[in-house]
Amino acid sequence: MSKFKEIGVAKDLCKGINEMGFINPTEVQEQSIPFLLLENRDLISLAQTGTGKTAAFGLPVIQKTELKNKYVQSIILCPTRELCIQICKDLETYSKYVSGIKILAVYGGTNIDTQIKSLNKGVHIVVGTPGRTKDLIKRKVLKLELVDKVVLDEADEMLSMGFKDDLDFILERTRDDRQTMLFSATISKEVKSISKRYMSDAKEISVSKINSGAKNIEHHIYNVSSRNKYEALKRIADFNPNIYGIVFCRTKRHTKDIANKFMAEGYNSDAIHGDLSQNQRDEVMQRFRNKSLQILIATDVAARGLDVDDITHVINYSLPDDPEVYIHRSGRTARAGKSGISIAISNESERRKIKSIEKKGGIKFVNKDVPTGVEICSNQLYKMIDKIENVEVDEKQIKPFLKDIYQKLEWLDRDELIKRFVSVEFNRFLNYYKEANKLQSKRSKKSEKKRGNKKSMTGFSINIGRKHRATPIDIISIINRALKSNDIEIGKIELNRYQSFFEIDKDFADELTSNIKKIDFRGNDIVLGTSIDLDEERPRRREERRRRTRKKISSRKKSKKKKKSRFR
Repeated sequence: MSKFKEIGVAKDLCKGINEMGFINPTEVQEQSIPFLLLENRDLISLAQTGTGKTAAFGLPVIQKTELKNKYVQSIILCPTRELCIQICKDLETYSKYVSGIKILAVYGGTNIDTQIKSLNKGVHIVVGTPGRTKDLIKRKVLKLELVDKVVLDEADEMLSMGFKDDLDFILERTRDDRQTMLFSATISKEVKSISKRYMSDAKEISVSKINSGAKNIEHHIYNVSSRNKYEALKRIADFNPNIYGIVFCRTKRHTKDIANKFMAEGYNSDAIHGDLSQNQRDEVMQRFRNKSLQILIATDVAARGLDVDDITHVINYSLPDDPEVYIHRSGRTARAGKSGISIAISNESERRKIKSIEKKGGIKFVNKDVPTGVEICSNQLYKMIDKIENVEVDEKQIKPFLKDIYQKLEWLDRDELIKRFVSVEFNRFLNYYKEANKLQSKRSKKSEKKRGNKKSMTGFSINIGRKHRATPIDIISIINRALKSNDIEIGKIELNRYQSFFEIDKDFADELTSNIKKIDFRGNDIVLGTSIDLDEERPRRREERRRRTRKKISSRKKSKKKKKSRFR
């Protein structure tokens, strides 16, 4: 007997969910479904993303629908278009063998007339975003007078996104005796407020501790300097050839920059952020859902309501200020009993954030060293071998070409053929990582001493600045190219309009002076200035700027006086 049947789920629904591979109910389903099937009381369910909430409210809603009545009986509200579509698809799959049920998703960014036509034909269950739902109510197309079940999914997200007024508008137009189901990862002040206002005698269930991370998620931390974050991200991605993950960044600009770099370097990735049109977002999300994309780079806002199965890694390129956000991010992996990894790429200044996340989330980060070039190449090689070993050979299709192929390659023996075949794709990693140095996860005591010892560093000026669109990363790249190493201690870097100043380990000063003549930057020959002390130089340049400013002000005042005297 199906475990779902044991908790009261109807036979035709059990058939649909069995086909989806669901055998045993999750904790939230086991606690919610029997209650919702037998009672008409309100329900507050605290459950993290990925715990099976959709089935927890969806199965009872479908089962209690009166199919003969062709009007809206249930309305499910959720924060984003993406989640709205996903919930609707899930409900349609659950009810595959429920004859005559009509479920409709309503959301912005698409033709409202199509949704109006569907509503006019008769719908039992509406899944909607607050904005579009409110719009349809105002047009008197969506009528809520007979709605007896309301679901607020991801209630905390809806309120944090500013939908409180819309929710008030919608809920005020429903029956007083409706059954309200509120599902939320956390109980914020806003969620408490809306539950007090629109719910009564609600049963509360919690499937995990509030603010706790999923038990089957490993939390890894890579401690690197800020300038090595991108390189660390690349190495993590390369070290995990079968990664299917999300990279979270703080801002739209940052997201676009990382995504552009990733795509330019050949990674199977794309970005989702607020500057994309709805159609563009849909296209990216569709590619990610069907696994045409391996890595999605996103902001928190763009990824809200994102519901995708089988995600292996969540990577925090930028740690959030709020520990709750980290918990929510990490909950995108390890769904439906599977395991997953949540990664933080962090620097020394973010120690406090890490401690706060550990405390509030009840989790413990495991310190990891950034993978070395040797480790990455090893993983990539075995991925390539597995790919070759498991490829399906279509004898019929390939047969006409085999004779010419054999003839072309007959001069190669077995060993040479294998080497060349594997190297076709593998060479990219070999060439990139052959001289790659280890990225230190933690500063060694030696380097800490060096950084604190003024005598170990020497400063230089260089004829490249902001006018040349140079960044600190560009300066670091120039130094590394000149010294043919990524492991040289680099101190302070300052960029001015026409030149830049930097510090390096003084043991490499002569080598830099000799080799930098061979380096150029975007067609500009590099000219290295004499050795300087940045701490001594900075106050002098600051004073010069002040003098120039005072001169300008004095000149303006004299000019004003002259103008006044002319008109007397």
